Amino acid sequence: MASSNFIDYVKVFVRSGAGGAGAVSFRREKHVPKGGPDGGDGGRGGHIILKADKQHWTLLHLKYRKHIHGFNGVSGSGTGKSGADGEDIILPVPLGTIAKDAETGEKICELTEPGQEVILMKGGKGGLGNRNFKTATNQTPRYAQPGEECEEAWVILELKVLADVGLVGFPNAGKSTLLSVLSAAKPEIADYPFTTMVPNLGVIPYHDNKSFIMADIPGIIEGAAEGKGLGIRFLRHIERNSVLLFMVPADSEDVAKDYEILVNELTKYNPELLDKNRLLAITKSDMLDDELEVLIKETLPEGVPYVFISSVIQKGIPQLKDLLWEAINEGVEEEEEDFVEEDYDQPLNDYNPYQDNIDLENEADD
Repeated sequence: MASSNFIDYVKVFVRSGAGGAGAVSFRREKHVPKGGPDGGDGGRGGHIILKADKQHWTLLHLKYRKHIHGFNGVSGSGTGKSGADGEDIILPVPLGTIAKDAETGEKICELTEPGQEVILMKGGKGGLGNRNFKTATNQTPRYAQPGEECEEAWVILELKVLADVGLVGFPNAGKSTLLSVLSAAKPEIADYPFTTMVPNLGVIPYHDNKSFIMADIPGIIEGAAEGKGLGIRFLRHIERNSVLLFMVPADSEDVAKDYEILVNELTKYNPELLDKNRLLAITKSDMLDDELEVLIKETLPEGVPYVFISSVIQKGIPQLKDLLWEAINEGVEEEEEDFVEEDYDQPLNDYNPYQDNIDLENEADD
C-alpha cells in the first residue's frame, strides 16, 4: 500500500432513487365494455448499499466519487403493467468501515464480516396504480399514487482496520522492524522519525497452523492529543484490537516514564483503550547486558507483562509471540469458564438421566 493511496476517511453525498408513479389508465377494447381501471404500479427506487469486500483495503476508490445518485423507479403503465425497479448501487468498502451521518455524527452502520451488506439509503416505494383503488362505489378512480421521494444525506465513511494486536510506541521504537520480522509485510524502515506514515498489517504465523493479525500505526509523541507530530488521527485503527503492545527502546532514558506518556496519550484519545490487554516490549535489547536488564526490570510498571526483544538477533521473539497469543485468547478462555457445575443439583459426572424412571418404578412396586 503506497502512502498516497491509503485513504481511511471520506465524505460523500448519497441519494437513493425515487419510486415510480402509479399509472391512471382504463381498459379500452372493442368487445370489452366498461373495462375498468388497469393502471399499473410504479417501480421501487434503487437502494444505495454498502458491501464489505475483503479485496479492498482502503477507501481510495471513493475519494473522488463525492456524489452518488441512485436510479429512479419506472412509472407504471396501462394493462396492469408495473414499472421496473431502479437498479441498486452497491459500494464495496473494506472490512471495518463505519458509516456516520455527517451532520449529527450518529453511527448508521458498521461492516465487519466479509460479504455483509447494509442498505445505506433506501429507494422510494413505487406508487399504486388506479386499479388498486377500485371499489363498489368508486369503479372508475381517476387518480393514482405518486412514487415515494428518495433519501439523501452527506455520509462519512471511516475505516478502522481489523487486527488482533496493535503496536503503540514513539517514532523509531522498532515497530515496523518487528512487523517485518514476524510477518511477510514490507513496511518502510529507515533511521529517521515518522518513517511509517500509514498503518500496515501483517499476518503472524503461530504453532499448529494458527495465526493472528498485527497492525503497525505511525508513531505518536508526547502532546499528540494536541496535534503534535502526526497527532492521534491513526489511533482509530487500534480501537478494534484486543491486545495493545507498547514498545519502548532499550536506549530510552526512562522506560517506565515513556510507557506512562504513551498510556496518557491513549487516555486523552479514548479512555476505553485502557480496558484492553496490554503488553510491554523493550526493543533493541541487544544493546543491553544482563546487569542493565536487571536495572531496567526494577523500574518497569507493575502488573504489565513485559519481554526484552531484539528484532535484529531474534532475541525474545518466541516468548513475545507466546505472550501475544495468550493475551488474544484470554477472553475466549474466560467465556468457556462461565460454564460451572454448581448450576445443577447434582455434579455432572454423577447425574443419571434414567434415575427418575427407576425411582418411579420402585414406588409402584411398593
